[in-house]
Amino acid sequence: MSIKPLIILPDPVLRQVSKPVERIDEPLLKLADDMLETMYDAPGIGLAAIQIGEPLRMLVIDLAKEGEPPAPHVFINPDVLESGTERSVYEEGCLSIPDYYAEVERPATVRVRYLDREGRLQEMQAEGLMATCLQHEIDHLNGVLFIDHISKLKRDMVVKKFKKLARDKAPSRLAG
Repeated sequence: MSIKPLIILPDPVLRQVSKPVERIDEPLLKLADDMLETMYDAPGIGLAAIQIGEPLRMLVIDLAKEGEPPAPHVFINPDVLESGTERSVYEEGCLSIPDYYAEVERPATVRVRYLDREGRLQEMQAEGLMATCLQHEIDHLNGVLFIDHISKLKRDMVVKKFKKLARDKAPSRLAG
């Protein structure tokens, strides 16, 4: 079942911090599968549970290119253990902030610890796009959006645009 990602306004008051997953069970694995389907439908390459209204420390990523077989990854309770000193810049977008992209500078490598679908403790040394995607999605779990990594001027313009969209989409009230 594909779930529509929430548009999360970049307002610290509206942000939630995700809770650690306490038990890996069938409902959680079903949620992971639903998240993957939602991500593929969007289309996107990563999705955090908080983006679909589930404040859990879980995210999914699939960096397979079009025409390649899917290569889904499920990360439960992920944490960045170490970040490299070298930096890289990628143009990032987000399902929570549709149709906006910006260049974001982040560490080029990260070492992440997480639980896999079977509950086994794993570590991944990631570089390139995987490192960027992991940092982007883990940021979501911590209440941070990619626009928090861009200039204040650009961020303020995006916030203003999405607040206006939210007002325009709000149901009008009937008088009388």
